[in-house]
Amino acid sequence: MERPSTAHIVRGILLLTAIMTAIGVALGILLPNHIMPRQMSADSHAAVMTVIVFSVAAAPVAALVYAVGLYSLLRWRHKGAEQPTIDGAPIRGNNAVTTTWLIVSTVLVIFVLGWGLTFLSSAATPHADPLEVNVIGQQWAWSFQYPGTGVESSKLVLPVNREVHFHVSSKDVTHGFWPQELGIQIDANALQSSSISTTPDKLGSFSVRCSQLCGLYHAYMQTKGEVLSQKNFAAWLQANGASASSASRVAVVAQGRAHS
Repeated sequence: MERPSTAHIVRGILLLTAIMTAIGVALGILLPNHIMPRQMSADSHAAVMTVIVFSVAAAPVAALVYAVGLYSLLRWRHKGAEQPTIDGAPIRGNNAVTTTWLIVSTVLVIFVLGWGLTFLSSAATPHADPLEVNVIGQQWAWSFQYPGTGVESSKLVLPVNREVHFHVSSKDVTHGFWPQELGIQIDANALQSSSISTTPDKLGSFSVRCSQLCGLYHAYMQTKGEVLSQKNFAAWLQANGASASSASRVAVVAQGRAHS
């Protein structure tokens, strides 16, 4: 059998790379919005966008690697009783390939770094009048306290369109506070408090799970959360033991933020 020329091999690999890149880009754009949780905050939207952008950026690199492997399997695999061909001369280096790979890798790393720093700087921007919520994890349940109201609940209830500042800790082992649809996650450690913030922007229910393997019933350490209107949130606080003044104060601050 006539040995294909180098140009023929390159064309075949590039064709496979193009096809696989198109498939990878399509999947990277279409799948995340279907397989990731509902987006209920700017943070969850940023998480989905990050998955999409990184998947699209990685698609050509992954496609090239898979194309080389697939082409090799299709073209040079051993076929039954045929005598295997003699290996070609080993290639110790190729300056063009090495340089191209170095440049592409550098560009991708700089892009990823820039993307991450951009979101970190935006997340670090402080907001006025956040709602403070204490989150306590323990084997195997969550509890949520609302300072200044006297309310403690096993369900995380939040007002819409108001920044929430979570103070997260644990009574025993390390847990992971993960309100899925809000797009944030932080460890809950014993003897110390960690902080993270987000702003729910949609009404509805969400799930709170533990993201750290914390013991026998880790898989069952989950609870429900809900985002309410400012008025309904104040009513919920009052129904769960808050005074009318503290509940009204929360509602006034939230409404002021909503109209500002």
